[in-house]
Amino acid sequence: MSTLTDPPKPGFRLSQLIYDTRYRSITIQVIALFLILAGIGWLVMNTVNNLAALGKDFDFGFLGQSAGYDINQRLIEYNNQMTHGRAAMVGILNTLLVAFLGCITATVIGVIVGVLRLSKNWVVSRLMAVYVEGFRNVPLLLWIILIFAIMTESMPQPREFRGDDATQSMLMGDNVAVTNRGIWIPRLAFTRSVSGNEAVAPIEDATPVASGGLDWLLVFGALALSFAAITQLRKRADRIQQATGDRPTTWWQQLALLVVPVGLVCAFLGMTVVSPYLKGFNFTEGIHLRNSLIALWIALSLYTGAFIAEIVRAGILAVSKGQSEAAFALGLQPRRTMNLVILPQAMRVIIPPLISQFLNLTKNSSLAIAVGYMDVRATLGGITINQTGRELEGMLLLGGFYLALSLAISAGMNYYNRSTQLRER
Repeated sequence: MSTLTDPPKPGFRLSQLIYDTRYRSITIQVIALFLILAGIGWLVMNTVNNLAALGKDFDFGFLGQSAGYDINQRLIEYNNQMTHGRAAMVGILNTLLVAFLGCITATVIGVIVGVLRLSKNWVVSRLMAVYVEGFRNVPLLLWIILIFAIMTESMPQPREFRGDDATQSMLMGDNVAVTNRGIWIPRLAFTRSVSGNEAVAPIEDATPVASGGLDWLLVFGALALSFAAITQLRKRADRIQQATGDRPTTWWQQLALLVVPVGLVCAFLGMTVVSPYLKGFNFTEGIHLRNSLIALWIALSLYTGAFIAEIVRAGILAVSKGQSEAAFALGLQPRRTMNLVILPQAMRVIIPPLISQFLNLTKNSSLAIAVGYMDVRATLGGITINQTGRELEGMLLLGGFYLALSLAISAGMNYYNRSTQLRER
């Protein structure tokens, strides 16, 4: 009588790490990881040795030293006695400002031009084609310098606005001044402040005006709460529509939620408008948009908008013609069809390449140094490095900032992209 036994299990052999497909991929990954870590270690040790040979160390203490230089365009308080860290923060905010304005404006331009490129009107479509080909085939730096030169050379001087024999006049009810030194626009300020700061009188015999940071924080807080309430109201309307098939009218409620809280806060703080006025040889008060900021903003918007226009055109063409034909059969006008049927579907194709254009615009803002706009490249990556001799630390901080900003933009746009994707049931 025979008995059945299990065959002996083969033991593990080192050769399986190479020849066995179950272990080969793991082996390759471990070797690659080891080589990468060894390369990083070699770079770090080589850098430390080179710094030691030059008599330098790796230290970020320079950020606490006095900067000693002025910044012409700034969003927060700064003077040349403040630290390099403060100067870097001013540059970061300037970069964020031009990147935000550029992304918004370029998107608006790109969507409009992309739609008009598909117009049946031959003149309109050809004009949009000329714009697209003209801007995307000429280097961005040339457009920045050209627009800066136009603003500087062709705009009137401030003295031309002075006196009874003035040859130039302010625009929009004497509230906006366009000069060769930049554009002055009105600013919002408060006659009362919750921060306890003393008010400053911008004009003789005028109502004192305060502009504390806590005041603006209160306004933006009210605005954020309004948007949160509007979002919940829209979700409630969506649930009612899914349950009953009828969507309740909520536009007046959304308008009230947006206007009332912010209006109450502004009324409590005594919000007022401070217009620019000519004093001496230049304008004062209001908000001064320098030529460098305007040139960079316009050039980035027009240049990137040309690429976005082609992305929008491709996204629209990716939507089946049957969608528009069905909308026309239901009686929708072409404009309503584009807004309600075509563009919402095209956005799923548009968003991924649009992210790359936003990232390119943000990084291209470093060309601001060509026209003297003091962004983070000019402050932290320029003057600060030259004064302190901390090239490695400065470049690491500069690269880390652009990396963090790019990742934040990608994360936000990817979240929006996921929210617009079709969900299978």
